[in-house]
Amino acid sequence: MKTIVFDVDDTIYDQQQPFRNAINSVFPLVKAEDMHALYIRFRVHSDETFPKVMSNEWTLEYMRFYRIDQSLQDLGYPSVSQEDGLTFQKTYEDELDNIVMHPEVKKVFDFLKEKNIPMGIITNGPTDHQFKKVKQLQLENWVPTDNIIISQSTGFQKPEREIFDLAAKEFGMDCERTLYVGDSFENDIAGAKNGGWNSLWFNHRLREMPTDEEAYHLKEVRSFEDLFPTIQSLFS
Repeated sequence: MKTIVFDVDDTIYDQQQPFRNAINSVFPLVKAEDMHALYIRFRVHSDETFPKVMSNEWTLEYMRFYRIDQSLQDLGYPSVSQEDGLTFQKTYEDELDNIVMHPEVKKVFDFLKEKNIPMGIITNGPTDHQFKKVKQLQLENWVPTDNIIISQSTGFQKPEREIFDLAAKEFGMDCERTLYVGDSFENDIAGAKNGGWNSLWFNHRLREMPTDEEAYHLKEVRSFEDLFPTIQSLFS
């Protein structure tokens, strides 16, 4: 491998913590033992419904209400009002203002920078929202701004091949010698395959691989602690 590109959400930082804080604040009846399952449903609905925003079928505001309302209903909780759903979104965004890069990821980034390995970012989501995370995580200390792609600003999104093709062109990377690192099999690993990239499935949530998919990722890492030695072995 000669170059490397990362996902952001739940790859570079632990996305469950701000989610958990927002749920506890706005929906205190949610049981602690349901929090992980609720977060997973929230991610699923985010991935399934954001294309409706991209195609102007839904507003971003409605999508954000729907994903938390439907996630709660999936776990047997009652439907919530649109007002409460948007209060949750505002609280969640406030919590995201406090996100920090996971220390094990920082070790990876420092290693790659020291080795002069070209780095990039591809992340799905609204441009302003995701770039705010880029700034909060101080990603530009390691990744050039020109090597950061946010899906809404391109008209494409993971797992579509087009966004990986665009990144390879814009970043000046050879896809056959580039490693993509992400936590979502459906978006990150399947997307990398669509683009002809190598991939590392950062499966620290211990999800099952989709039954209709093959294990075509180069590596699977199941904890933050194992991420650095694995990437170090691939780029040493």
